[in-house]
Order: sequence, then structure tokens, then C-alpha cells
Amino acid sequence: MGLSGSEVEAEVQKGNVNIVDAQTSRSFGQIVRENVFTLFNAIIFVAMVLVLLTGQWKDAVFGLVIIINSGIGIFTEMRAKHTLDKLSILVASKSIVRRDGHDMEIRHEDIVLGDLLWIRSGEQVPADATIVHAWGLELDESMLTGESRTVKKGEGAEVYSGSNATSGMALVRVDAVGEHGYAAQLTAKAKVYKKTVSDLSKGINAILKVMTVVVIPLCILLVASQIRTVGGWSIALSSGAWRAAIVSAVAGVVGMIPEGLVLLTSLNFAIAAMRLAHQHTLVQELESVETLARVDALNLDKTGTITDGGIVFDRLVMLGNTPHSASTADADIVVDAPSGENATHASVTVDTSDDEKSAAIQALYDLCNEEGPNGTGSAILKALNDKGVQAQSVDARIPFSSARKWSAIVRGTDVWYMGAPEMLLSEIDGETMADKSLVAQYANQGMRVLLIVRATGVCTTSEESKIFADDPHVIPAAMPVALVLCSEHIRDDAEQTLAWFREQGVRCRVISGDSTATVGAIAKTVKLTGDREPVAMDARDLPTDVKELSKTIENIDVLGRVLPEQKKEIVDALHKSGHVVAMTGDGVNDALALKEADLGIAMGNAAPATKAVAQVVLVDSKFSHLPNVVARGRQVMANMERVSSLFLVKTVYSVLISIGVVSTFIPFPYLPRHITYIGALTIGMPAFILALAPNNRRYLPGFLGRVVRFALPGGIAIGLSVLLTAWTLPGFMNWNLSDPADLLKLRDICAIIVFVLGVLVLARVASPLKSWRGVLVVVFAVAGIAGMFIPFVSAFFELEFETGWTLVATCVVLALSIIIYAGIQSIAVLFGRMYSSITHRKNNN
Repeated sequence: MGLSGSEVEAEVQKGNVNIVDAQTSRSFGQIVRENVFTLFNAIIFVAMVLVLLTGQWKDAVFGLVIIINSGIGIFTEMRAKHTLDKLSILVASKSIVRRDGHDMEIRHEDIVLGDLLWIRSGEQVPADATIVHAWGLELDESMLTGESRTVKKGEGAEVYSGSNATSGMALVRVDAVGEHGYAAQLTAKAKVYKKTVSDLSKGINAILKVMTVVVIPLCILLVASQIRTVGGWSIALSSGAWRAAIVSAVAGVVGMIPEGLVLLTSLNFAIAAMRLAHQHTLVQELESVETLARVDALNLDKTGTITDGGIVFDRLVMLGNTPHSASTADADIVVDAPSGENATHASVTVDTSDDEKSAAIQALYDLCNEEGPNGTGSAILKALNDKGVQAQSVDARIPFSSARKWSAIVRGTDVWYMGAPEMLLSEIDGETMADKSLVAQYANQGMRVLLIVRATGVCTTSEESKIFADDPHVIPAAMPVALVLCSEHIRDDAEQTLAWFREQGVRCRVISGDSTATVGAIAKTVKLTGDREPVAMDARDLPTDVKELSKTIENIDVLGRVLPEQKKEIVDALHKSGHVVAMTGDGVNDALALKEADLGIAMGNAAPATKAVAQVVLVDSKFSHLPNVVARGRQVMANMERVSSLFLVKTVYSVLISIGVVSTFIPFPYLPRHITYIGALTIGMPAFILALAPNNRRYLPGFLGRVVRFALPGGIAIGLSVLLTAWTLPGFMNWNLSDPADLLKLRDICAIIVFVLGVLVLARVASPLKSWRGVLVVVFAVAGIAGMFIPFVSAFFELEFETGWTLVATCVVLALSIIIYAGIQSIAVLFGRMYSSITHRKNNN
């Protein structure tokens, strides 16, 4: 009868309905707050407001970076939120329930706890349930378990939401609905937001954290020192000189914060993502672009990654003429290997000279030619159709049954069977050990094996054929005729892609829910480990302790019978060993592991849950796109390391100059607009171009250390040169820095020093200069000089080309500054060689 109307209403009132909260854990407000209200933005914003209060809006241009950088971050995370909000493992469709003794169609969210629910072939199970009655129900649970074969379910068996009925039907009682269902629980775990933090981002954040600690006290000291230079607070407030003091202090603060580096990183990630999109690769989190450049362990799911899930008819193996004499010597391969990118079946060669083989081929076609053949039958029919085999009439047909595991046809006096070898061999008379051995041999090679059996002289009349059809059974006198060998279609690009990863030093492992023998055979076919035999293991034998698992997994190439929870544990174990892990997958069973990995990669035909949690989606499901992702990641990492040095040089000399200014109470030697102009021409715009240049250098650990070692000599040289000029030049030139005209001359000269030495740093970063890189340096150097002669630019940035003795003084201090720069760089090179030598000796010892 099922539930009554009142019982359904009672369950609805209790909230026992099949509805799942579709929202993620992060709201729009939270995303905005986390991207806008950062310490970095706060420092820049306060500095900008202070400058605006002075009325010098031209010196506040640097504040635009807050808007651009926050906008990129909000857009990226909102797109991720939108994807996660749409996450649903279950396909929204109608379901049939039995209530008050009648069947009715309802939406799957209207199912309540205790409902009697019909599950029919081709439908997805909408809620966890227990089978009350079953009529040959078989479920495909691969999206949940990773095992590609179907599972037969009988009365009393549990079925889980998210699985699909492939044949038969059943009446089930709903045990769990909504958030209590198996699929919903997997979804809830997968929907927890996890932001990808790249090595590059961590390095930049480390720089920002250090600078934040330095900036706040230095900012206070700078304001105090600049107020003192104009005569103290009383004079500054009464005369309005506080405005110039605030602008001078902000010049130091803005220079210390590498605001352009944060912006350039976001833009570089975004451009890389757009380039990958043209290659059918969707990047859902921008930071993940560079993560694969660091990956040294790549876990591959078999189905959907190495194979495309399609079935290929490989060959027909003829057996001996008696059920006792099957022999590989009699094997007759009648199917050639598939070829071409779009190959979905094998090419069959039919030898009609042998009546036995021709009869077996025709019987194979007719056995598969049911009204609704499954994937295996469709592949066989397609292959045989292409070689001209056509359907012939049959006297009776027994369709395939999941309960029997075989189908049959009657033609003339003979009965032909096709089905699972173990089921058919167990029903016929005589010794069949040789046949079983041959079946096992092919199964261990990763083949799906079916057996063709023939019983001759059984049905002599049409009446006997009808009797057999009404009471189908395996005739004991039947003889094995041939083995039908099928396999999963291996992607055409799998072998060369795996070879590329081996060459790049990335350890690939295949992790699957299928049998270890099947997965191992496919791994060997695609040369997962090159010429070496891949080491395979059944995941049921893995240790549960993460430390032991970490040790065990290091020597394993292939894992079969892996449970969804184990995939996540394997990722954790590899993390324990210090590996950077990427994981590919397409089923719901892969979702948790993809989320735990440093980089989750989903195929375009993957389950919605899997695509939603992955950072990268291969839209057209082509495994061969992964090297492109690696190459783009390497470009980002290598180039951003190169240009990060440019930004950090500015930070170093800004800190050094600020400390010198605070210590000696001199006016700050340049304005914020000066550093904006110089930074744009020697850092910002060149860095953007350099960041997009081709670069396939492999990732090397130690990003932050290399950047700091590069930046320190250049930053110290520029800072020391500016301070020495600010300390000594006014005395030589008899300048009074209380006079705005004299102060402007000093600031112009200091700005020129920073610009020229900045060009030298740019040349070092851009090297080698024999290509377009040299032209880049020259163009920006010329642009900087030309700007001083353009009235609008010169007036806006307060840059004037001096003449007379001031020009002579400029040339002298500029020459001395270049000498200081060259000397410090030489000392840095010498120390670098000494450090490398000491490190090399330690490693050898």
C-alpha cells in the first residue's frame, strides 16, 4: 500500500523530505569582506586618504590598485561560489512512489522518509533505501565507489542515492532523505570551501607580512621626522606645512609596499586562465594555474582519465573442437587494434573460409542484436556491421538476463549461448579447466571476457524451440566455441602524455576501484612506468596507519579495489611524505580526494560534484591537455619569480631610505608621484610584459629565498646612493632645503638616480638582452627620459630637466651611484659563489 496521505504529511511536518541545502559556507558578504578588508588594502587606503586630505590628489594615484586587485579576487571567488552552489550529485527528475495503494509521479524533493519508491532501468536512485522486492535489478555504483562493473541487488539489499539502475527494476523503502543520504553527505564534504594557496602567493604574502610589521612603526616615525623638518607641530599646523610632511611620509610608505606585485600576480593568473580556456581547459581557481608546475605526484583515475569509459571489441578467440581441449594454439584473432582519435570500436577481419569461425561470428552478431543491447553488445554490433556482417533470422531468442548472466538464440537445430564464462562453464558437462585457465589468462590482461557456447541437434522442431524459449536453461552437452574479448577504450593520448610526465620527473600512479589485475594490465599497456613493470597492489591490503601507508605507497604504481575514503587517505599519505599531489577523476567517488589534493583535475564528462570541487576541468576530457597546464604553470612561476625581484628591490630601497630619513631628520628625497612614475616605467609595465614571456623552466623550491637574494644588492645600492646624495649634495651646492625650489632640485636628482639604477636592475632581470628583452629595456629607458621633456608629464609628476651646475652635479652623483651599484653587485656575486662552494662541500661530506 505504501504511505497514506496523512503519514506523508506527518513526515513533511517533521522535515523528513528529500531536500538538501544548496548554499555554500561562504556568502557574498564574506567574500567581499575577505578581499576588500585586508591589511594590505588598509595600509594603502589610509595612505591614499592622508594624501587626499592634503589636497595633493596627484600623489594618490597609487590607490587605484586597491580597486583593481579586490575586483579580481571577488570575481574569481564569486565564480567558485556560483559553481559550488549548483553542486548536486543527483539528477533532478521525476520519481514514482506508491502511496495509498496507487503509483504516482512526484519530484525527487517530494520523496519522504518511509516512502515506497520504484527504481526502474535507466533511472538514478534519488534517496538511500532498502529493497523490498527486486526483479533483476542491477546498479552502476561507479560514481560512488569507482568500480566500473554493475552490481546485482536482491531483496533486503541497500541502495544508495547517486547510483544508476542499468537493468531490471525494484520496489524499495526509503531509509534516508535529504542531508542524511549518502550522496548528500558526500556533497556536504565536497562543498566545504577550500582556497588554493600557491607557492607564489605564499611567498608574496610572507613579504607583505614582514613589510606590514615594518611599515606601521616606520610610518609613524616618518610623519614625526617630516613634521620636525618643517619646524615642529605648531609651525606645521599654523603654516600648512603639515601637508608636505604627510605627502613625504606617504612616499616612503607606498614604496615599501609592493602593491603592483599583488596586482600583477592576479592579472598573470587571470591571463593564463584565459589562455588555457582557449585550449578547452577551465581554471576555476586562478592560483591553481601554477600549482601543477610544482606537482611531483600525479594520481590518475583509470576510468575517464586513461580510458574514456567506452567498450572496445578486441577479438574473437576460437577454442578447440571439444570442451576439454581449449588451446591458445587454436586462438584466432579476428579483430585488429583500434586506431585514430575517434576510434570507438575495433576493425574486424572475417575469414569466411572456415565454416566454424563464420558460424561463430554470425552467432555473436545475432546474440548481441537484441532490442536494447548494452554497451558491450553495441560495440560488437558496430564492429561487425563495419565488416558487412548482417542480422539473420533466429527461431527463438532468450534475451540477456542479469540473473542468468547469459543470453541465447535458437537457429535450426542448434542453440547458441553467450554470457559470463563462469556461469556457462559451471552448467556444462566435462572437464573445463583448460577453458577456465584461458579465461583467467585474458582477464588478467585487463580484458572483459564473454564465452560463446553451442549445443547442436537440440531443437529439431519449431515446437521444441518454443519450449526452450519458455524454459531457458544451459544444455549440459553444450560445447565452448569461442571467447569474446572486449576492453575499455584507452585514450589515444594517454601513452604519450604519461611519457611526458615521466620525462618531467612527475611520478604517476593509477588508482581505481576496479580489480587490480585489470588496472595493472591497462597501466602496462600505456607504459605507465616506461619499460619497467608497474608494481600493483590491492588497496584492501593497504595499512590504515598514515605513516605506514606513506611508506608503502612510495613503491606502488597501481592500486586496485580502492574505496572513495582510501583515495583521500592516499593523498594524505603522499602529503605526509612531502609530495605536492595532483588528482584526476570523474566520479563522485573521486570528489573528496580531488578536494584534498593540492590540485584537483576533473574531466569534462565528470559528475557535477567532481567538477565543482576541482580547480581545473578538462572540458573536452582530453588527458593530453595536462602538459599545457603544466607549461602554463611553469611560465607563471618562472616569470613571476623573475619580476618579483623587481618589486622587492623597490621595497628594500624604500625601507632603507625611510630608516635614513627618520635617523637624520631630512626631508624625504622624492614624492609619491615620483615613485609612481619611476615604478611604472622600470617595474610595473616591464614586469607585465616579462611575466607573459615563454618560459618552461622546471620549478625549483626556494622561490622566496632566491627573490630576496636577488633584490637585496640592488635595493641596498639604490637606497645607499639616494641617501648619500641627500646627505651630501645640499652642502656642496649650498642649497637650503627649507626653500621649496632647492628641495625640488634635490628630489629631481634623487628621482633620476632611482630611475637610472632602476633601469640597470631591469636590465639584469630581463637578461639575456640579445633578444627582444634588450629592446624592452631600451624602450622604457628612453620613455622615462622623454617624459621629462613632455610638458604635461613633467608638470604632473614634477620632474624637471636641470641645467648649469645642477646638471653637472646630477651627472657626478649619477656616475658615483652607478659605481656604488656595480661594487655592491660584485660583492654579492662573490658572496654567492662562496655560499655555493660551502654548500657544495657540505653536501659532498
